[in-house]
Amino acid sequence: MNTRQQAIPAEEKPQWGAVFSMALGVFGLVTAEFLPASLLTPMAASLGVTEGITGQAVTVTAVFALLTSFFSAAVTRRMDRRWVMLTFSAMLIVSNLLVAFAPNLSFILVARVLLGIAIGGFWTLAAATAMRLVPEAMIPRALSIVFSGVSVATIVAAPMGSYFGHLIGWRNVFIAASLMGLLALVCQTITLPKMPPNPLSKGSSILSLIGRPGMQTALLAIIMVFSGHFAFFTYLRPFLESVTGVGVNGLSMILLGFGVANFAGTLIAGMLLERNLHLTLIGMPLAMGLLGVALVGLGAAPVSDAILVALWGMAFGAGPVGWSTWITRTMPEEAESGGGLLVAAIQLAITVGAAAGGVVFNATGAKGVFMGSALALLVATLIILTALRPKTASVCTADSD
Repeated sequence: MNTRQQAIPAEEKPQWGAVFSMALGVFGLVTAEFLPASLLTPMAASLGVTEGITGQAVTVTAVFALLTSFFSAAVTRRMDRRWVMLTFSAMLIVSNLLVAFAPNLSFILVARVLLGIAIGGFWTLAAATAMRLVPEAMIPRALSIVFSGVSVATIVAAPMGSYFGHLIGWRNVFIAASLMGLLALVCQTITLPKMPPNPLSKGSSILSLIGRPGMQTALLAIIMVFSGHFAFFTYLRPFLESVTGVGVNGLSMILLGFGVANFAGTLIAGMLLERNLHLTLIGMPLAMGLLGVALVGLGAAPVSDAILVALWGMAFGAGPVGWSTWITRTMPEEAESGGGLLVAAIQLAITVGAAAGGVVFNATGAKGVFMGSALALLVATLIILTALRPKTASVCTADSD
């Protein structure tokens, strides 16, 4: 028996209102996650601590998001998914309000733990929830809309946080973020349908999923794709300043172009994935790898570099959407646990990419980092091309048929 037929079926009529409400929730979560980065100086001055210590507000959030990804699906397995998602949005609001009225840094760190749990839980269940809201053929499009919230937050969070922090103070920025979370919660309350837990889900642990045939290969490809990207993105500014030779204004425009292109790429990815998942998963790292080589080869060419960076952002838009779609298709009966595994793999890749990029940067400079990123992405392309063909990926569900 096919596991697609065993799992609780998606809605026959797509519930786009619910999908957009999830995108709004993602926007609120990601914006809140990175607000301290844009408000670091005023927060540190107000709390009487250094910027380095204040920056741990971001670190704590990331750590607990990673930890939550391991167990959130299992812990909430018997709960209505509607109430679980609403709870995560409520935690976002509470976290922002606690930060806004925090008397000291310790209080802020506790509040950010709450945000980390909400982020890890929301991301873990996002793909599985999207499966319940639209017909199977429209899942990639739904995921592209949900993940577009990340792209918009990336564009908005840093510049808007910094700008409004100067005008109204950093505490009021967090109050505004809580209001944004409240809007998401209201929209989700109105649009999200009841989603009882899937009685056929085995609630598999992440470790048991790793043991499935083909999964280790997929995880290797995922880690190489995302570590290659985040090594590139972490050292993009040094490359643009030292190799391309752009100033602050040029740098800001290139980064804005990257964010806008990433948003467009996320939406385009949904349509491409509906046509051919495997080719899209191949094309994304292949394009990024070739763009990395081109950036190194062109050297100091501001206009060309700006275009190539934007194209990189557009290509990467298919990454989170594509691999989330792969999870929903290869293990539909365990999409929640699979989502947790994907979140954990991406968080690991971010750590590996930033750390390895730092080592390479110290040894060879920004060009070396970009070549290393390109190599990792091209190797990932070969892995996906040869070892993750559709017939191989489907093996992941064989033991559940």
